[in-house]
Amino acid sequence: MHINNPNPAFGSELEPFHGIPSFMRLPVTRELDNVDVAIIGIPLDSAVSYRSGTRFGPRKIRESSLMIWGFNRVLNISPASELNIVDYGDLSVIPMDMQATMENITEGTKSVLEKDVKVIALGGDHSISLPLLRAHAAKHGQLAVIHFDSHPDTWDEEFDNQLYSHGTPYRRAIEEKLIDPNTYIQVGIRGPISGSEDITEPEEMGVNVQTIEKVFDRGIPAIISEIHKTIGDCPVYVSLDIDSVDPAFAPGTGTPEVGGLSSYQILQLVRGLKGLNIVGFDLVEVSPPYDHSEITSILAANLAFEFLSLLALIK
Repeated sequence: MHINNPNPAFGSELEPFHGIPSFMRLPVTRELDNVDVAIIGIPLDSAVSYRSGTRFGPRKIRESSLMIWGFNRVLNISPASELNIVDYGDLSVIPMDMQATMENITEGTKSVLEKDVKVIALGGDHSISLPLLRAHAAKHGQLAVIHFDSHPDTWDEEFDNQLYSHGTPYRRAIEEKLIDPNTYIQVGIRGPISGSEDITEPEEMGVNVQTIEKVFDRGIPAIISEIHKTIGDCPVYVSLDIDSVDPAFAPGTGTPEVGGLSSYQILQLVRGLKGLNIVGFDLVEVSPPYDHSEITSILAANLAFEFLSLLALIK
């Protein structure tokens, strides 16, 4: 792999088992002049409702990215040749203070977006989407959203009198008018739920909920068409919870649900976003302590590479 990283200490001219694992051996810097995309880690797991461990997600995804050679065969593009991409490192997380952490995420992301640099955020649990959406909405206005997940994340609360958890970010984002629920699509929702309202409430808000049964009954091409129909040409933010993928393919996550997408199907869906006006991404809920043979982090790294490829096609 030959990436535009001039520092030989990173091992960019060596095989993947050498060197220091920045994402795809890309330069590690906070200098953003002439930069197109920044990879940002947000190692948070304070807002999970079951198994923790996602604070180690960004580091493991970076490590797993070293096997990505750089050319996307399906989308026919080499993103690092088309874009100036950097690994921005991690934003500061304060495990015992969600409010301070969310402020750090929003302000840190705003400082990148103000340079006209797009962000791919590596989580971390799904609560990070709310402060990321705040930053992106401040730049682009009200957003459309494509949300791959096994859970709707539109609950009012998971813990008594606590507004913020990894199950509430999209309820809060709708309430704060960061996103337009009529251009918001959820894909892959499944599993036992607390009640039918878990599905009907987001639908009543205007959200297009594509449960896993709809995905499998209609087929991947039809769901891709549904996504494009829902989003149109709106500025769209993409959030991918790795538990949208079946635990057979992505066991390293905090709240796994059986009966999900295969690794190939999620790759198909992400590649199907080609042509949309994508302004930002997050990839969340990778929990390395529960991973087997690193298959979850390998998938996550490849999905982040697909995100880069989509941005390269926009340029």
